[in-house]
Amino acid sequence: MNLIRRNPNALPSLLDEFFKPDWFGGLEGMNANVPAVNIVENETGFELELAAPGMKKEDFNIEVDNHVLTISNEQKTETSEVDKAKNYSRREFYYSAFRRAFNLPKTVNSEAISATYTDGILKIGIPKKEEALPKPKRMIEIG
Repeated sequence: MNLIRRNPNALPSLLDEFFKPDWFGGLEGMNANVPAVNIVENETGFELELAAPGMKKEDFNIEVDNHVLTISNEQKTETSEVDKAKNYSRREFYYSAFRRAFNLPKTVNSEAISATYTDGILKIGIPKKEEALPKPKRMIEIG
């Protein structure tokens, strides 16, 4: 009689794949070129911090359409005239692109969004509308 051992990890179950911890928005399994994002909310608005070192501010495309903020980037190597004259035995091309989209709440002023890029961090300021800002406390007089 032969004993056959079964490796439980050899065939992953469908449920294990479906309920992975990164299913709800993690970066695991996504393209490694997709930069991580921090979102900070304060009283006056939101600030997105996107880690994108080694890029230039001209490389980014930021657009808002129907309360969806989209940040995209595309980089590829460019060949100069000097490079064309060289006889390469091996040259590896470089291409990188990413696209991140964020649904904006109705309480933000999409007309006043601003962006800066400093030290590899793209910061996008998203101010709240005036009516969404917290109101100061007021005393009500009893009549």
